[in-house]
Amino acid sequence: MLEGDNFKNIRVYWLTFVVYWGLFLFGYDSGIAGGVVSQPYFEAHFGLVSSNGTINEAKDTQVSSNVVSVLQAGAFFGAFGSAPISARLGRRWTLVVFTVVFSVGAVLATVAGGTRGIGYIYGGRVVSGVGIGGISAVAPAYVSECSPKDVRGRITGILQIMIAAGVMVSYFVNLGVGLHLANSEMVWRIPFGLQLIPAGLMCSGLLTVKESPRWLASKGRVQEAIEILAYFRRDQPNSPAVQYEMAEIEAAIREEQETRKGLGLREAFFGTGNFIRFVIAFVLFVFQQWSGQNSVGYYAPQIFSSIGFTGVTNSLLASGIYGIIKVLATIVFIFLFVESLGRKISFIISAIGMGTMFFIVGAILKTHPASDMQAGQRPPPASEAMAAMLYIYVCFYSMGWGPLPWVYVSDIFPTRTRHYGLAVAAGTQWLFNFVVSKITPTLLADLGYKIFFMFGAINIGSMLTFSLLLPETKGRSLEEMDILFGAVSFEAREAFIEKQKQELHRDIYNSISAPSADQKV
Repeated sequence: MLEGDNFKNIRVYWLTFVVYWGLFLFGYDSGIAGGVVSQPYFEAHFGLVSSNGTINEAKDTQVSSNVVSVLQAGAFFGAFGSAPISARLGRRWTLVVFTVVFSVGAVLATVAGGTRGIGYIYGGRVVSGVGIGGISAVAPAYVSECSPKDVRGRITGILQIMIAAGVMVSYFVNLGVGLHLANSEMVWRIPFGLQLIPAGLMCSGLLTVKESPRWLASKGRVQEAIEILAYFRRDQPNSPAVQYEMAEIEAAIREEQETRKGLGLREAFFGTGNFIRFVIAFVLFVFQQWSGQNSVGYYAPQIFSSIGFTGVTNSLLASGIYGIIKVLATIVFIFLFVESLGRKISFIISAIGMGTMFFIVGAILKTHPASDMQAGQRPPPASEAMAAMLYIYVCFYSMGWGPLPWVYVSDIFPTRTRHYGLAVAAGTQWLFNFVVSKITPTLLADLGYKIFFMFGAINIGSMLTFSLLLPETKGRSLEEMDILFGAVSFEAREAFIEKQKQELHRDIYNSISAPSADQKV
């Protein structure tokens, strides 16, 4: 991974490691709630058990969906609110603000219990959601803006590795407290409290990294932008490679400023070549949320119970294995295939594979219904086969529709509107995340095996078709996206770059010659 030229990008990898702790929180916070609310002690403590000792199914379903979905509700507003804050404060300090907000929410959820009812968990999850939403919108833009084009897909795609790792850790934390601390308030206090560790690591790590050079250039701080760009590339500010990249950045920004001056939000959404990018961002994340992954991910214990893995230990362990496979598959794809296969072909293979696996699971569940199995027994071969299909499914998800929407959307927007683009993408992601997480318990209860047919049809019928229409972005610089989407012609961009290079060379020459003249005097 870090051989040859990749050592040259070691500072970008460090930035990625620091910033993407926020995406680890995204995954952890998303995965932890489903396991927490399924713990018997949680159900008894918060009044989900009827007087006769049985679970009140209606109330249990309501609380379960609320605890999971209020995070997404808060994240929706955090994602959209991040755009003006990021534009004003920059990427780094915006992330610091949202990490602090997230930590406040984590504390509220952790202290729930006793005289502090479930409202503390609801409130804490909403506040944490605001923080997570802001982080999810800003972090990919920050990393993408600092990454060189030849490894940008890989570096940006590490986002999905961190999300998957967070989900995996959440499953095993739930399993651990369920096995060893099942009869105490620790079944929610430890899972919610552990969130403060990665939040602290991220907040302190952000003090060691530098601001986005593209954001600095958009604010007119060109000399500072050149120095930081050279820092990230481990090169000299006056090297040809740094000068050309800076000229490309400046050309794109100047073009936008000159042709769209004074248009504000209209520029962001309706400037030449921009609207189609927002449409792509919106549709990508709508389909990602309806691919079935979030239903399986958030409610993994319940999903695995529905296919025959009965009992808390069996369902949580099956969920943990699912999480491990998801992490490993994502790592393999990001470091070996994302830059070789490209974005478009990966989307296509991923959609076909996911849809096929869901159809197989639905067919097996129809012919071998889990309701016929006795609780406490080892899952029969049919259930193990369905679990295997879900494990293969998550491999296909991890090689396309999991990491690539974030990579693709981070690729396609110009510097001045990227924070709006990522805000729309993240807001869409969280809005439909909320919808899916809210209705999944009801869909599971009402549709049974048909839910898998539904997701299979969405994957092959809609997501595959959309994948065929997407333009390829592999190997292109962020500034070349304006050419790809028709915002500017290739000839005009090259002329603008040449003009910017001459201006930068003149500025550097003047800054070098001025001290020399002073010395002669």
